[in-house]
Amino acid sequence: MPIDIEIFQTIVKMPESLKTEILHYAKYLLEKHGTSESSQEKLEEIHGYGSWVGQIFMSDDFDQPLEDLKEYM
Repeated sequence: MPIDIEIFQTIVKMPESLKTEILHYAKYLLEKHGTSESSQEKLEEIHGYGSWVGQIFMSDDFDQPLEDLKEYM
């Protein structure tokens, strides 16, 4: 049996007070987790690949040993 039908058949048997609670919880879940998009899809949509291009810079000597650590090397 598809999950939608099972949910519907279960909810139909409940009293109105429980139906109201289920409605509030379902709205909360939709707000918290969004619609059918997965979290990864949302993250990619917001940030996207290469979205930090040009915003992070490294100095040319980034890979050079630090003066403070020369005695340990």
